[in-house]
Amino acid sequence: MIKVFTYFLKISVLSAIMIAELFAGGGRRNGTAGAQELLIPVGARGLAFNGANLASLEGVEAIFYNPAGLAASNFSSEAMFSYMNYIADIGVSYAAISTSFEGFGSLGFSIKSIDFGDIPETTTQNPYGTGSTFSPTFVTVGITYANSLTDRIQVGVTGNIISENIISTSATGIAFNVGVQYSNIVDITGLKFGVVLKNFGPQIVFDGPDLIRQAEAISTLRGLQFYKIDGAKFELPSQIQLGLSYERNISEDSKFLVIGSFENNNFSNDDYKVAGEFAFKEAFFLRGGYSYMPGSEEEQLFGSTFGAGFNINSGIDITVDYAYRYARYFEPNHVFTMKLAIE
Repeated sequence: MIKVFTYFLKISVLSAIMIAELFAGGGRRNGTAGAQELLIPVGARGLAFNGANLASLEGVEAIFYNPAGLAASNFSSEAMFSYMNYIADIGVSYAAISTSFEGFGSLGFSIKSIDFGDIPETTTQNPYGTGSTFSPTFVTVGITYANSLTDRIQVGVTGNIISENIISTSATGIAFNVGVQYSNIVDITGLKFGVVLKNFGPQIVFDGPDLIRQAEAISTLRGLQFYKIDGAKFELPSQIQLGLSYERNISEDSKFLVIGSFENNNFSNDDYKVAGEFAFKEAFFLRGGYSYMPGSEEEQLFGSTFGAGFNINSGIDITVDYAYRYARYFEPNHVFTMKLAIE
């Protein structure tokens, strides 16, 4: 028990340090972070909650939002497949699998890819297009480990490898997510707390042959000369998120989940979120969420979220979810997810 308390204390101290560091940067460094694909949510259930469910999301779908939730799964193996119709005709595909090992913990593997479609190629010599097209390749691959320290505390960590490629210019980096979930706070059944530190890692820089330029000739005696443009380094979109959730049975067949969260980061203003879910017989679900960013209401791109899902168990547990998210200036986001699980 002493070791568990010490471990939990270290995590709490680390969280406090990161909060102080992020509060020093948030709001004054808006729009300065790169690797924005790390922020694109995945999974219809998580998006329907507007990303607020850090405390009680469990299993494979918790990998993106709080890796600690992977250890709380009631299944031995899970697989999840999701597709989002994002802004500007961008498609986001996501897949994840997980499995639990007795006495060791849970392991998960995830991959997210962004489909930008075909983009007309332009150059300084041909600003209206060369007649060719290109399609950037943005892929994030993650490995997650999670375990239960006690029957109330779960911890988890995800290491993400980031790869961005635009024609012959690319950037590669690594980012880490660390999360904790705590159940039945102050002995209140159904009350849970979650904290997650997301997207922490070294700066990333673009490099490649497309950054080589031909120099203007000063003298014909020197011949053809080239120089290379050094890409500027950019920071990852680091975040710290704190969340609470409370689940209560309404009747023998139905229950309600209430969720709230706070987010501070190094690239935009603070974000406050609330969400809820109604479940009937653990077979049908209705969800909704709302996000509020004080001081940046006119700049906030995304708004309210809604969703629904159903679950059937025919030897294999099958869950199908849908979510809708309002987007200012763009068409709304639509997300479809299928999850398979084996006990």
